[in-house]
Amino acid sequence: MRLRLQPPPLICYAIFSFLQPLFLLVLAETNPSVTPINWDLYHSSDDLIEQIHSLVHRHPDKLSIETIKSGNKGYNAEVNVVTYSRGGRQSDDDLSNFRILLTFGQHGRELITSELAFRILSILSEEQFLPNHNRAALNNNTLLLDKLVIKLVPIENYNGRKRVEAGDLCERRNGRGVDLNRNWGVDWGKKEKDYDPYEENPGTAPFSEPEAQIMRKLAISFDPHIWINVHSGMEALFMPYDHKNTTPEGLPSQKMRSLLEKVNKLHCQNRCMIGSGGGSVGYLAHGTATDYIYDVVRTPMAFTFEIYGDNQTSSRDCFKMFNPVDLPTFKTLLNDWSAAFFTIFKLGPFHLEQNSTKAAEKWVSIDEYLDGYLVERKNRYGKNMEVIDVGMQEIKTYFRLFLLSSVLLMFMFCSRIAKSKYSRNSIPVVMQ
Repeated sequence: MRLRLQPPPLICYAIFSFLQPLFLLVLAETNPSVTPINWDLYHSSDDLIEQIHSLVHRHPDKLSIETIKSGNKGYNAEVNVVTYSRGGRQSDDDLSNFRILLTFGQHGRELITSELAFRILSILSEEQFLPNHNRAALNNNTLLLDKLVIKLVPIENYNGRKRVEAGDLCERRNGRGVDLNRNWGVDWGKKEKDYDPYEENPGTAPFSEPEAQIMRKLAISFDPHIWINVHSGMEALFMPYDHKNTTPEGLPSQKMRSLLEKVNKLHCQNRCMIGSGGGSVGYLAHGTATDYIYDVVRTPMAFTFEIYGDNQTSSRDCFKMFNPVDLPTFKTLLNDWSAAFFTIFKLGPFHLEQNSTKAAEKWVSIDEYLDGYLVERKNRYGKNMEVIDVGMQEIKTYFRLFLLSSVLLMFMFCSRIAKSKYSRNSIPVVMQ
């Protein structure tokens, strides 16, 4: 009979105590994130969208929402767009309003940005208030808010966000592994020496991703005066450019920097980095949304805000690096940055009041114009996105055929005239 020896309990405890630190170290090395999502602070993506829909339903005089869908090669995406306009006015029918376009959650792992979007909408609807403000204080800004139309995208990268919620807490890309902030058309596809496809995969072509297509059409059709792309990872207020270490020249750059300096002083205690993204963070980013919005859409003020970053944590601890994990920091961040956005709402129009020739100076390609025009039609008449996409392709094709036939007809007409003139000149003259 073979006996199975059992070690004494005291020895087992000693062995376990000795091996526990090694086990935790191995676990940390194999698991890219050691801090889980704090669901006591953060909404899930589905819950957040549901809460926003409920908020809009309670305040139809201020808020409206639409869901824009698009797809490419079997990959589908949708983006919810909330419009704030007091009195329920449609921004597309009144271009005299000052227009602001805000987008949050472009990178899946940056959950805090979408929480800020929800806080801003709650304040605009007057269900919550700015720190040290009440309903009376907000009503004092009624005339200011009456002149604003704000479109806000609370979760741009819904598919990528779902991957994060499923456990891949370091994921920043969309549902098929493309970085949406490298998929835009300005300086697209260029790779630096330290290029990491997991972090910066630009896709197969500019605007290959449905999310980027939706945002481009939205920007062109809405034609904002101010664009802000909200991220986390550090504290910074960036202006163009990301793909080079310089800022635009002249008055536009001065206006942007002046506004950012005021926001930095009032709400960031001068600790936020200011300047071009490419010249400030130590690396160049190619194919970013803000560079395209500024250079192609010709938005006078285009910014990237970085609202939080824990630089003391390990790069593998992604949730903690990009999102506050304790209630005091969470509340302070939302209070400070929501106040900063309302400063933008207040000061932005004054910084651009002498630069009102934006629409006349705007030049876009025919494809971009038609994309924006069709999205505008959809906003007004509620057509399905699938019909819009088919119609867009048909109109582009017919327009190109029209241009080609016009050129050919003009060439034939000019050739006929030239031939006729030559025939008359070649008739011999008979001398009497």
